[in-house]
Amino acid sequence: MSSKFGLAGGIPERRVRPIWDAIDSRQFKNALKQSGSLLSKYPNSTYALALKALILERMGKNEEALSVCLSAKDILLNNDSSNVIDDLTLSTLQIVFQRLDQLDMATSCYEFACSKYPNNLELMMGLFNCYVREYSFVKQQQIAIKMYKIAGEERFLMWAVCSIQLQVCCSNGGEKLFHLAEGLLKKHIASHSLHEPEALSVYITLLEQQSKYGNALEILSGPLGSLMMIEVDKLRLQGKLLTKARDYAPAAECFQKVLELCPDDWECFLQYLGCLLEDERMLTNTTDPNLFILDECNNIQLEAEVFDSRVSSAVNFVQKLIAAGNNNSLRCPYLANLEIERRKILCGKGDTDKIVEDLMQYFIRFGHLGCFTSDIELFLQVLDDEKKNVLLKTLEKELEFSGGVPTKALGQSTSVLKIRNFIGNMFILPVNEVEDQAVRMTQMFCQNLPLSKELDAQDSMYGEELLSMACDVLVQLFWRTRDLGYLLESIMILEFGLTIRRYVWQYKLLLVHLYSYWNSLPLAYERYKSLDVKNILLETISHHILPQMLASPMWADLNDLLREYVKFMDDHFRESADLTFLAYRHRNYSKVIEFVQFKERLERSNQYVLAKIEAPILQIKQNSNNIDEAESILESSKFGTHFLELSNEIRSKPLTFNEDWKLRPWWTPTYDKNYLLGAFEGESYCPRANMYNQIKQTEANLLKSIEKRSILPRMVYLSIHSASALVKKNIGANGSIVDPKLSVELKILLERNAKILGFPFMNAVELVLGVSSGQKFFEEPSSDIIDWMNFCIFLNAWNLNSHEIMLSDGSDPGSGTWHIVSSLLRKSIIEKVKSAGPVVSSPGATLPFLVQLITEPLSWHGLIIQSCVRSLVPSGKKKKKGGSTEQSNSQISYALQNSIRSLCDTIQIVVKWLKEQLDKPEDENFEAIFSTIRNQKNNGPGKVFQVLESSLSLMKDADLGDRILESLNSWNPADIPRKIISGQNDLLSEFLRICESKIKSLQELSVNL
Repeated sequence: MSSKFGLAGGIPERRVRPIWDAIDSRQFKNALKQSGSLLSKYPNSTYALALKALILERMGKNEEALSVCLSAKDILLNNDSSNVIDDLTLSTLQIVFQRLDQLDMATSCYEFACSKYPNNLELMMGLFNCYVREYSFVKQQQIAIKMYKIAGEERFLMWAVCSIQLQVCCSNGGEKLFHLAEGLLKKHIASHSLHEPEALSVYITLLEQQSKYGNALEILSGPLGSLMMIEVDKLRLQGKLLTKARDYAPAAECFQKVLELCPDDWECFLQYLGCLLEDERMLTNTTDPNLFILDECNNIQLEAEVFDSRVSSAVNFVQKLIAAGNNNSLRCPYLANLEIERRKILCGKGDTDKIVEDLMQYFIRFGHLGCFTSDIELFLQVLDDEKKNVLLKTLEKELEFSGGVPTKALGQSTSVLKIRNFIGNMFILPVNEVEDQAVRMTQMFCQNLPLSKELDAQDSMYGEELLSMACDVLVQLFWRTRDLGYLLESIMILEFGLTIRRYVWQYKLLLVHLYSYWNSLPLAYERYKSLDVKNILLETISHHILPQMLASPMWADLNDLLREYVKFMDDHFRESADLTFLAYRHRNYSKVIEFVQFKERLERSNQYVLAKIEAPILQIKQNSNNIDEAESILESSKFGTHFLELSNEIRSKPLTFNEDWKLRPWWTPTYDKNYLLGAFEGESYCPRANMYNQIKQTEANLLKSIEKRSILPRMVYLSIHSASALVKKNIGANGSIVDPKLSVELKILLERNAKILGFPFMNAVELVLGVSSGQKFFEEPSSDIIDWMNFCIFLNAWNLNSHEIMLSDGSDPGSGTWHIVSSLLRKSIIEKVKSAGPVVSSPGATLPFLVQLITEPLSWHGLIIQSCVRSLVPSGKKKKKGGSTEQSNSQISYALQNSIRSLCDTIQIVVKWLKEQLDKPEDENFEAIFSTIRNQKNNGPGKVFQVLESSLSLMKDADLGDRILESLNSWNPADIPRKIISGQNDLLSEFLRICESKIKSLQELSVNL
């Protein structure tokens, strides 16, 4: 705070310094006391008031801080000549207003100051900062141009140009604004030239955005080009501009020069080859070779002779790079040979034997590297199955004769195993051969542990990937055989690896999914927390656990997860403006655009939108036994209309998907797909080929899911109030008038809900009636059944008041739909409980389905019942006797009693099943799991476990180092099944608590009737 000392608002520094010292040392009470003394001497000083407001805000007294700030603002705007206005006072006020989410107040203070002192650059920069915080790009541009006219400085002009770019890229500004920005720059260059490399980059980008590639190249070649001092960067930019101008030959020369200077630049080689072959894909994506689809050469229009000549030229150039290379770690030239041959094959001119030979050479040089498999995946795709098997056999033969450094041999062996897995023939091999692969991987890991004895605990172990690969194989065996032992072994080897080194995040992610699948979600959440996911990783990694948590009874942990994620995002949005302004001040103009676009991308994140919706839905679920509490939560979200507005915003701006799907296990490539829940697909399983379509389908499903969830709080609110109008027409629970428009709005949302489910409204109603009578069925998956049950609940609430749905049996529409809802809930739960095996030995989705059914549709139904009961029996009021009204209310009371009784009986079915699971002796459950791997036969699970046991006894006598040896001594395989059982019991107990609380609540409600 030293920069803030001096005269501020006429107050001497010696009086202010002790207050800032107290603030900096967090002695806020002392600072507040001194601030009071300062105000007694300077009662009308805006700076003294601003200091007090800052202290109060730091103490968490936000309301008092705002009141003091507003007083300071009033004094400031009084235009008293005795009042000194300076940037120190204004910036202090701005800090407080910003933290209190009152940015407009700070802006108005600066606007007043700038109107009073129109040529004060310091105040104008403060105002520019306010506009940056508000993302007011037009006002940023206007104030920046004013500063430029006053000072004539290049930085202020660039601030204006960046503001114009932001209007086009991140707002509704038309591209004609680019002409304005270009005109401003041209005029400045004519009189002052440019002096900063960043200013030149902005100018080039501006021309590129207008497709003026020739002009941009001319500037780069002229005197201004000297501002770009790194030759390689200049050549890359020239090559990029020439490519966009479709001037391929000079572009290829530029990229060739870059490769001569930087021979390991793989991206540059792809650009070089693309320009040589005049590949039209260069104009859309120059860095993604996966776009070059097999048997498709339509993007290249060269004649055969020209194509051959240019390919030959590329081959010669690559040979020169290899010959000139004096660094054995350069991979690009060798990959370049493979890429050239791949392109030839795709155009019908290549030789697959040549690519196999080149792959072998690449393996000999770089096969020990962890990146080897990912390097060559693209080239394997042009080989048929026969050639892939030839390559695999050749690689295995090469391994037999390779010797030398043990770490290199281990790396090569690991790469061959990864290639075998990538080729995909594991899914057609006999089970015993696949078992042998898992055994071999586990043995290799254990045998090579001594290589890691000198490594630090945080260093990656040699052969660390082997256990992840063995886990993948064991999970595949479980999928094929449904033998639980394989699933237990897959978990066991990962936990074994974490015992030796607890920092392996790959093991932890796999365990998150395996424990979730086995209904041991507390263990999964524990492993997720051990990943220590923070900051932006919350956006890219949380999809591994959040969907499972949303369908679980672990409400406290889910609340923490959602709160931490939303808090990070909200904090980032507040702080991103600071980063943007810093980029302006430090003249890093390209970062200005980047920061704003990144902030907008996060704001439109599907996960962020979903989390904001799910947080209040979770609160409603937690308080669903108390209608007053539930209504209070709904009121805080504007009775659900806030989320409807959010849903409408989604339609105007597309959502972003920032999840890193590549980190997910093979059996659950997206959050809504789990192969283990279905039958083994054998040879038809081809996740890599279907991955793109699967991700796009998941993104489409996410959009539907967000829309469904966004209308849910409003539908709950409307259902509660629409149903209560049944008791006394248009008279609410507390004597208030019930708006008849609510029922109309509920029908509109029901129609929208039916459309999301893929049906017109009346067709959806017919399906519900058909399912209730046993003539039709809701289709799987389970998530859709939950959505249909929600629809039924809200349909009943609407029909209680509207009576539009006439039942075929001629019964009263209101009481009839009560019965339909009760029967459907009961039917769904009975079917699931009957088909469910013991939780300890039956992994799958039965438990999450039951949790969702009880905590959502059944809870909403319970709230509707509470609303009707509250209307029937208003607290503190006596029932009035009246013929038809009393008779009608008696019928309603009877229907409610039946519904309550049915709900209690339905939940009791789940309670009984849960108690059966929890009452089983722990030793019995332990034996049911652990016996699956204590197999003395030659086939079936248990072989990997035997390898761990035998290796453990041998390794204890080996030279492994103190750290590894100590870890092995603490390892006990029997702990794994016990932890799984404990996690399952914790989950079941929490669910049982929820069910019992609902039964108790419903019974109390019945007594009131």
